[in-house]
Amino acid sequence: MNTNRLVVRPVATLRQQVIDGLRSCISDLTFKPGDRLIERELCEMLGVSRTLVREALSQLVAEGLVQIIPHKGPIVAVMTADEARGLYEVRAVLEALAGRQFTERATDDQRAALKQALEKLASMRDMQGQEGTMSFLKQKAQFYDVMLDGANNPVLTEMLRLVHTRVMMLRATTLSQAGRLPQSYDEIATIVDAVMRNDADAAAAACKRHVERAESLAVEVLAAASS
Repeated sequence: MNTNRLVVRPVATLRQQVIDGLRSCISDLTFKPGDRLIERELCEMLGVSRTLVREALSQLVAEGLVQIIPHKGPIVAVMTADEARGLYEVRAVLEALAGRQFTERATDDQRAALKQALEKLASMRDMQGQEGTMSFLKQKAQFYDVMLDGANNPVLTEMLRLVHTRVMMLRATTLSQAGRLPQSYDEIATIVDAVMRNDADAAAAACKRHVERAESLAVEVLAAASS
């Protein structure tokens, strides 16, 4: 069992650190959909009590990342193609709104930060393998942090981050498909271009198009896995 996930005290509450640690293990595919989550092993990996692990698992069940299977216990959630389609449809609407509101509301400093986030993505667009995919995904999360900060809509931020949490397993899978990293980068660059031209309609449309392309690939991957 990997022991490199030991939590650090007391930067955040211990409970939150355990939640974040398990969420990270799921998002980077250390634990894959369908994997059993054995409490004793999680306690050893994180260096915390069984009570904290159970509380963290309960939170991840509420987030849709973990499922409780009768007579088997907790497993990493397995998403169906229909569930993925629904999540991506919601994500497309929310990200379109984020792109529009960023264009309309962001300060000059926030616009500069968005360009800087894009430049960091550019250096990762041709990376290979799972390590490259996860590096790109982490930088993409920073890009969204900048966009949501500039959109200045706390409710939108809360809702979109919840959706991102639900789809992050699929995002890691779709980005690992051949050619998807540079394609994803080009789509994000189109969003930034529209923002810099102060074209809110084009920014919203580019955000929506980016998610729709990711949705198509995610549904295709899930359909292939279930066939």
